[in-house]
Amino acid sequence: MIKNYFKIALRNLKKNKLYTTINIFGLSIGLAACLLILLYVSSELTYDSFHEKSTNIVRATMEYKASNEVNYAAVTGTKVGPEFSRRIPSVEDYVRTYISSGNIIYKDKSFAENRILFADPSFFNIFSFQLVQGNAANVLDASNKIVLTESMAKKYFGMVNPVNQVINAFGRDFIVSGVCKDVPKNSQIKFDFVTQFLNLNNNVKREQWWSANWITYLLLNDTAEIAKVEQQVNEYMSTDLVRKEARLNEGEYLKYNLEPLLDVHLKSELAGFEPNGSLTYIYVFVIITVLILMIAIANYTNLATAQSTTRSAEIGVRKVMGASKKQVFFQFISEATTITIISTIIALGISVLFIPYFNNITGQSFTRMELLQPIPVFLLLLFSTIVSVLAGLYPALILSNSKVISILKEGFRSTGGNNLLRKSLIVGQFAISVFLIIFTLIIIQQMNYVQSKDLGYDKDHVVVLPIRGNMLNNFSSIKEAFEQVEGVKSVTASYETPEFVNWSDGIHAADENGEHDISVNAMPIDLDFIKTMGMELVAGRDFITTDFALMDTINTDNKEYRQPYLINETLAKRIGWSPDEAIGRTISNRADGPILGVVKDFHFSSLHDPIGPLLFFLNRNFSRNYIVRISGADVKNTLTSLESTWMSRISDKPFDYHFLDQDYDALYESEKRSSLLFSVAAGLSVLLACLGLFGLVAFSIVQRTKEIGIRKVLGANLGNIMLLVSKNFLILVVIAVAIASPFAYWASKNWLQDFTYRIEPQLQIFVIAGLVTVIVTMITISYHSLKAANANPVNALRSE
Repeated sequence: MIKNYFKIALRNLKKNKLYTTINIFGLSIGLAACLLILLYVSSELTYDSFHEKSTNIVRATMEYKASNEVNYAAVTGTKVGPEFSRRIPSVEDYVRTYISSGNIIYKDKSFAENRILFADPSFFNIFSFQLVQGNAANVLDASNKIVLTESMAKKYFGMVNPVNQVINAFGRDFIVSGVCKDVPKNSQIKFDFVTQFLNLNNNVKREQWWSANWITYLLLNDTAEIAKVEQQVNEYMSTDLVRKEARLNEGEYLKYNLEPLLDVHLKSELAGFEPNGSLTYIYVFVIITVLILMIAIANYTNLATAQSTTRSAEIGVRKVMGASKKQVFFQFISEATTITIISTIIALGISVLFIPYFNNITGQSFTRMELLQPIPVFLLLLFSTIVSVLAGLYPALILSNSKVISILKEGFRSTGGNNLLRKSLIVGQFAISVFLIIFTLIIIQQMNYVQSKDLGYDKDHVVVLPIRGNMLNNFSSIKEAFEQVEGVKSVTASYETPEFVNWSDGIHAADENGEHDISVNAMPIDLDFIKTMGMELVAGRDFITTDFALMDTINTDNKEYRQPYLINETLAKRIGWSPDEAIGRTISNRADGPILGVVKDFHFSSLHDPIGPLLFFLNRNFSRNYIVRISGADVKNTLTSLESTWMSRISDKPFDYHFLDQDYDALYESEKRSSLLFSVAAGLSVLLACLGLFGLVAFSIVQRTKEIGIRKVLGANLGNIMLLVSKNFLILVVIAVAIASPFAYWASKNWLQDFTYRIEPQLQIFVIAGLVTVIVTMITISYHSLKAANANPVNALRSE
């Protein structure tokens, strides 16, 4: 019997090629989209879950109050891990981490590497990064040991066993003590090399609460004690001994929050080694997945019901010949199952084919083999089963319960209730589409605003060159050499680039209104920074060469030492000074010194954040990047000349550069990817909604064939028929636009609240979305409308 069901199902599918193609296409696209989106969602939800002790690991983050401001940071001082493991019984172990860049040299191979992890020896005991060579207990037990990932081992050593080989990093030799598997992509700690934390510099050897630059993880005895451990930690931090040691004044505090490792990526507001994901986006993508699946199911239902009007005789004859409701029901279920099986196979092929493009959109690195793993295959089979049941259920129930006499006499007719359901489905489908179109357009408009906004500095045609190793020893000569390159306008250096200043600090100022302690972001810079970055001074002057004379280090007591400063407008306002009033005033950071100039406010972080107080101080020793402004007239030749100059003076280090505007764009990578995903989702929803509309139009015209024939006999022209067919559907689309618009406005306003500097949703966006939807609707309807309008009325009325 089952064999006959599927045999007849295949026969009907072959007979109705147009409907079959549309059904399979719609379901295949819907299932493929669901599979790919849920692959991404699964990766995000399982972040860091591969660690065996993941439920026992927490990240310690700082919360401190200073200068009447509460601040939060993902980094801590060097004392947090060691002190808590000594003082808090539930803290079993700790690991302090930091990722840096540097040159790795092995024989004639030299590469600039950006993922060199410094970690305490307990790293491989706490985290489950699998070692294929070496023992977790001793791979980092000496300062001259280093661990490589498999990719790096192959890159530097090829087929040679890397263990016990010697490589050079940061100007010193290391012995390769182990090799670990490449880091999974759903890990917040991504590295290519690991060496001891104490190899950073002498400063990390001294335990201190401040100078917070390190991410600290604690291993607890029991995850259920996290809240209790956090309470114990902060009770200890409030003791007089610790407050004195941390130099806390009255009204100030320093405390630590413990974040479960598995919550960091999606739930923490503090980014660590990489930008955090968004749990909100995960919810959104899951909802989009469900909606796409629902649209695909609704499309099949509409098309199957529309097609059934041509099968009334078949259904009636089956019932006359003794077919039961159950048999008719399973016949239609078998047809839905057949289409779904075919669609599932095609969906898997589409997913495999498009996974590289999906990786480009999401920034992930999924492989085709991952789609063939048990979980994706199970999800696809689950979707297929759901689609088979839900898509086939409605038409199977309606058709199997139809009365024989009614079917044979009048054919299958849709009741008013069923008509309302179909219209509701169409409204729902297009409402979803309009919502996604509007939301996507607003995201794109905000991204355009971000790209075009005046930042207060010129980010174009700026080359960033990293300062590594002993380059600071020859700082001035290298800078002068770059300045001589044709096409170079100016050269400076800084600790960080201006698009994202992360250095947190504080200043003290005093005036007639009292003393002021203010938390600031700080930037150590070289001469010509303001000029090179195209910034504007609103008062005073820039740093000049003679300012170095203020920083007198000849006297051992440093009594004559003065640190010259520049500040931004916001810092001047925060203190209570106008720009002109600030010039010549003395403030203190690491040392007392005069304010020489006030820089016009510029954006030194994402547009999500307001412009805060910023301090510049003259110091070359902290420089990590040369910043080179070029003319832009002949970028290729200028870069070639810069490379030649680099290799002639820094031959042991590869020429590694990037452009400042790339760093700026990276700040909004998450929003750009979300925009792409929403665009694709909007496109798919429109496509699937149009398929559903196509089916409903076909259904409507089949039901009204005789009516259209009579109208044509009575003189109706092409326009009359087009309007007759299109009017009701256009009303449905207008209703969909009306329903979707307020929801899209509300959702976009909430999304834009994350930006301090943002656009306002404009009316034209809603108009454009509505027009696009109406035009797409007209194009979809026009095929059947023209076909019906041009049909010979004799054929429609022949049986009357």
